[in-house]
Amino acid sequence: MTKKDIHVVPHKDGWATKKEGAERARVVVDTQKAAIDRAREQAKRDHVEVVIHRKDGTIRDSDSYGNDPNPPKDKKN
Repeated sequence: MTKKDIHVVPHKDGWATKKEGAERARVVVDTQKAAIDRAREQAKRDHVEVVIHRKDGTIRDSDSYGNDPNPPKDKKN
């Protein structure tokens, strides 16, 4: 099974969570924070990464909830 990261992306109705490779958004909410919270819940269940985008589409941040062989040294969360 291929790893399918979850992306938090801007959407015409607010913010959306979208699984990598999917054509449609999984969840659409009003705020980026709400989308991030939903994406993290799903990523923890699926053991994948959350990739958070800015309004312009560039990547702002990412968090891994999988089995990372080289975990980051910083403790931001």
